[in-house]
Amino acid sequence: MRVEVWSDVVCPWCYIGKRRLEQALELWRAEGGEDVEVLWRPFELDPGASSDGRPLAEAMAEKFGGAERAAQLMAGVTATAAEVGLEYRFEHAVRANTFDAHRVLARAADRGGAELQDAVQERLFRGYFVEGANLGDRATLTALAADAGLDGVDLSDTTDAETVRAELAHGIAIGVRSVPTFVVGRQGVAGAQPAEALLDLLRSHSAQPR
Repeated sequence: MRVEVWSDVVCPWCYIGKRRLEQALELWRAEGGEDVEVLWRPFELDPGASSDGRPLAEAMAEKFGGAERAAQLMAGVTATAAEVGLEYRFEHAVRANTFDAHRVLARAADRGGAELQDAVQERLFRGYFVEGANLGDRATLTALAADAGLDGVDLSDTTDAETVRAELAHGIAIGVRSVPTFVVGRQGVAGAQPAEALLDLLRSHSAQPR
């Protein structure tokens, strides 16, 4: 069985969704479910974002009508993240364009399959939400990818850009409008769903006639 997760590496709910999916997969394996391959698909929350290192808090304040409202939103998602063992540090996060990050993830899948891609996805999430890494900076992306086992990434070679653009377009074509969106076969659910809801998605797909 394949689960495709449409996400962006700067989406706080996507990292939470990753943890909840992992919880669901543990439950799935415990009840004897079939093997599951998880593949990460690209989505850009802000395709026009720059990667100049502007603090995320400033961008959030501008978008949501002031620093107080932005702080409330970040505090809420930080509390939810803590429930699944994640320690968000929004005070260090910086605004970034994520197109190159999606290229790195595509290369990870191409070179090492779902397992390597998942490791790189995890490293990028941690880099952004915990360490304040600028995921729009190519040197930073190369270093984080190497940490996860994807060595020798040369982002000056842009031959994979069209592949990522095609995947972005496919996501829009199938109705992905928010992330994370979890797709299994022809079924999908949007949002950082509870583990039980994701488990139900797996069960529902498995019960369908093949």
